[in-house]
Amino acid sequence: MFDLIELLFFAYRDFVRDADRLLENYGFGRAHHRVLHFVSRRPGLTIAELLDILKITKQSLNRVLKELLGQGYVEVSMGVNDRRQRLLYPTAKGNDLALEIARLQSRRFSRVLGQLPPGARAGAIDFLLAMVDAGERDKVAAFIATGAPGAAPRTRTKT
Repeated sequence: MFDLIELLFFAYRDFVRDADRLLENYGFGRAHHRVLHFVSRRPGLTIAELLDILKITKQSLNRVLKELLGQGYVEVSMGVNDRRQRLLYPTAKGNDLALEIARLQSRRFSRVLGQLPPGARAGAIDFLLAMVDAGERDKVAAFIATGAPGAAPRTRTKT
C-alpha cells in the first residue's frame, strides 16, 4: 500500500499548497484555514462542535481562534439558550478569505475531475468517506450533506 500512502501524501501536499501560499500573506497557517473554513460554512458553530470536528485540544484552538478574533476574521457571541455557549461567526473579512481559499481548491478539483471519466466525483466521495474512521463515518456524511453544497459561506445577520 506504499503507493497509495505516498500518492495521498503528494495529493494532499499539492492540494493545500495554494491555500498555504495565500494564508502566508496573512501570517496564517493550516490550523487557521481549518477553523475559518468550518466557521464560515457553519455560522453559529459552537466551540465544542468545532473541537469535535477538528479533533484538536482546546489549547490549540484557543491560540488560533485568538488570532482570528484579534484580526477581525471571526467573531464570538453568547448562545441564546445557554449563555455559557460561545457561538462562532465569520466576519465579512473572514468570509472573503474563506471563499478565496475555497475558490483556489475548487479550481484544482474541477481541473482534475475534468480529466477523469464521468462518475469520478462520486467515486472520489465514496473513497474519501471510506477513509474516515467507521465510527465517525455516518456523522461526517450527515455533516457534509447539511453543508448546502455550492452555497457560499454566510456571516451572522445582526439583529
